[in-house]
Amino acid sequence: MPRGRYSLHDPHDRTPLGEEHFHCAPGPSGWRYVSQRTTPSGDHAGSVDLALDDLGRPIRLELHAGAWQVRGAALDGVTWVRTDPTGSHAAEGNVRAHAFTGSSPAFLVALTRLLRLTPRSGSTRVRLVAFTDPVLAPLTVDQSWALVNSETHTTDNGPLTVDEYQVTALDTGERHGVHIAGDVVLAAPGVELEDLQTPPSVFP
Repeated sequence: MPRGRYSLHDPHDRTPLGEEHFHCAPGPSGWRYVSQRTTPSGDHAGSVDLALDDLGRPIRLELHAGAWQVRGAALDGVTWVRTDPTGSHAAEGNVRAHAFTGSSPAFLVALTRLLRLTPRSGSTRVRLVAFTDPVLAPLTVDQSWALVNSETHTTDNGPLTVDEYQVTALDTGERHGVHIAGDVVLAAPGVELEDLQTPPSVFP
């Protein structure tokens, strides 16, 4: 069960946004990721709880940020309920999309589990519902993902395969790289792995 800590920052000006303390693990029905988020000053900022089925589809998502809350799942595309800070209003949404995304590194791993790309797959287009900070506002985005390189490195804990993805935002054409080993993000825009107490999981 990988357990560790990511630091989060603005990908454009590198303003610190806080940290995400996480643990995750594959299971008999898929994969689950749980984390607690803190502000740069160390105060509690929210949480992430994401569970995937064995095909990589989000069967349960629960996000908290401040007093906002989102619960969602893959249903007729993706469906979610967003609750306001007072708890008196709840707004439901549904989009014909493949999955969810957001600032948590969990969503990057989850999407690679869904796409199952190989270096020969070429680029794959996906539609995602992003929950944007700090109020978890839903935004539909289109991206293109391609696995451009996969290398196996020798470590003290055995071989470690690192996959490099190229991600393109289809509305702006902006491209960036994402490096993932198993179920741990090694590098991505706005994300740095600061501490990892146990090796990444190896998926079949």
